[in-house]
Amino acid sequence: MKKPIEMEDPTKQETSKRRHFTIRINLFFFFTFFLFSVLIVRLAMLQFVEGKELKAEKEEINKANTPIAPIRGNIYDRQKVPLAYTTSTQSLYFRIEQNQPKDEVVALAQELARIFSLYGRSGEKQPTAEEIIIEMDVGYDLNKQKTNDAPSYYSVPRRLKTDLSKEEIAYLMEHRDELKWLEIMEESIRQYDYENTPAVQLIGYMRQFSKARASNLNLDLYKDKTKTEGYLDTEYVGYDGIEYMYQEELRGKNGFKTYPVNAAHKIIGKVDVTAPTKGNNLYLTIDRNVQLATEKAITDHLAWLKGPARSNRYAAKGSNAVAGYAVAIEVKTGKVVTMASMPDYDPKVWSGPISSEKYAEIQSKINNGTITTAYPDYPEDKLKYHPTSIVYMGSVVKPLSVLIGLNEGLFTTNTVYQDTGVFTYGKDNNARLSNSDGTAWGKINATDAIWHSSNTFMSAMIGHELHRRKGTEAVTIWKDYLAKFGLGVTTGSGLHREYAGLSEFETNTKESVQQRMVFASWGQNEKYTTLQLAQYATTLATKGERLKPLLVDRIETYEGQLIKEFNEKVVLDKTEFPKTYWDAVIRGMAKVGVQGFDDFPYTLARKTGTSTQRVAGGKEIDNAVFIAFAPIEDPRLAVAVVVPEGGFGSYGAAPIARKIFDAYDQYYGLDGKPKGPKTPVTTP
Repeated sequence: MKKPIEMEDPTKQETSKRRHFTIRINLFFFFTFFLFSVLIVRLAMLQFVEGKELKAEKEEINKANTPIAPIRGNIYDRQKVPLAYTTSTQSLYFRIEQNQPKDEVVALAQELARIFSLYGRSGEKQPTAEEIIIEMDVGYDLNKQKTNDAPSYYSVPRRLKTDLSKEEIAYLMEHRDELKWLEIMEESIRQYDYENTPAVQLIGYMRQFSKARASNLNLDLYKDKTKTEGYLDTEYVGYDGIEYMYQEELRGKNGFKTYPVNAAHKIIGKVDVTAPTKGNNLYLTIDRNVQLATEKAITDHLAWLKGPARSNRYAAKGSNAVAGYAVAIEVKTGKVVTMASMPDYDPKVWSGPISSEKYAEIQSKINNGTITTAYPDYPEDKLKYHPTSIVYMGSVVKPLSVLIGLNEGLFTTNTVYQDTGVFTYGKDNNARLSNSDGTAWGKINATDAIWHSSNTFMSAMIGHELHRRKGTEAVTIWKDYLAKFGLGVTTGSGLHREYAGLSEFETNTKESVQQRMVFASWGQNEKYTTLQLAQYATTLATKGERLKPLLVDRIETYEGQLIKEFNEKVVLDKTEFPKTYWDAVIRGMAKVGVQGFDDFPYTLARKTGTSTQRVAGGKEIDNAVFIAFAPIEDPRLAVAVVVPEGGFGSYGAAPIARKIFDAYDQYYGLDGKPKGPKTPVTTP
């Protein structure tokens, strides 16, 4: 029999329900409170901790910074005369904005072409509508045909034209409401010496950064992204010379134009400008007056060699010369006073885009022939028949040859050599060489050998004898001595593309080591630059101190505050020789016969050189080379001159050096007292 089911107490059931409900309500409120607490903490974090970062990020997203190239520093000579300087110009820019109808953009390009043709500077080629729309970079051509994918950087304005005329500016400003999407912006433009720009190749030139980055001129500065950060493709940067060497000092720092943009990077508001920091000014060691006198001396002498010189059989050998190179260095400081590579050209061609025709016209004159290879101004198919700026040094090596011979114990200052005018050597004495014109000088010592420029003494007593005693080691010994005088190594000037020279006594395997050393002893196996020869002459003048050629006197801010001075000489190497050796060599140099110095009021140590080389077709040509320093008792200036195809150094190069010494004496004084009167220089 089943027990009856007990009924649950209704009161207990109600109490249980209330308890469960209360628990659920409490859990709900607890989780709600927890979520609100998390939200409040997060809001506090956003406002007080992350607020600044988020605000900056928001501003970054909604603003586009366009760099503004800075005002480039100026380049002056040592007397504060401007050689390359920056002036203000107005440029026209085009902005890409949202929903620009193609028809209106094309019409704008056509209207701008019309404005430029009417109001642009007379004599200047004005851009066409086709060229303008290409510069706009909108992704289609004049016929509205798609030419490329439109770029993603809409916010970067496109430069359409620089150096606007006053008439162009006036018209554009008057019609700015009709000419949409255009801005006139002030920029800097490079200008050069207002009358005659001296030292054109030393100063160098500038081109657009986009071209520099892709150039094959080994412009490493622009390939290093850490250094080129912030550069604009449209800005002009140094390509060569001082402009390249001191690019970072001259350039300054970017400014910015900040445009408000939307999510599609379309401009939606007014621009905010942060001004750039101006570059520093450079004051070179070059003196404009001495430089111009040097350039004129070369030009005048080349004209003389082609004209009146033909009546003199010695000078007439230089009648084919078309170029000349000269460098003068202050002996006490190492400062380069003049560096001339002639012919030069008008640097104003770099003030804007340069045409291929104009570039071809000046191409042979761009390189600085005092430090690297420069070619004569002949048609390309004729170049092989003429020497470049790098020629054999010739007899100017003989003072060093004698020093080497003395120091290696090959002879003494009193050793007498019987000069018959001819020297034979090699197996069975089957190799033969002679002095110039076959002159026999009789009994001579080391001093006389320099005075008479005896090839036979140098060959027999130095080149041949060094090889006889040292064998193949003679090559290394010779190379090491030359390097201590700046030959076969770069000078340390820091100039871009400086050539270290060519020592054929090392590389010419077609000849025996003996033959190479014989020819090296009188300068027929070594090709060096004019700057190297000037450093060599300076090392002779200092009796063994090889000085770094200094090109910059000081660096200042754009406003004129001094940053750095270069007043102390920099000694790169020091060679010790007994005083008797130096005296013997300098006595010989003081007696060398030379043209143009008959009335020179100072003692002069000099050496002429006639370097002979073979060109295409087997033709032999003679190059004029000359080195000198003065005064002998207290040297102040050392000079080197090279005239390819100039013939004898005494006739083809020495007269140029005389005019350089005279110019320096006038403005600075070879005895420390300027002779003046100085010609006043008017600055722009």
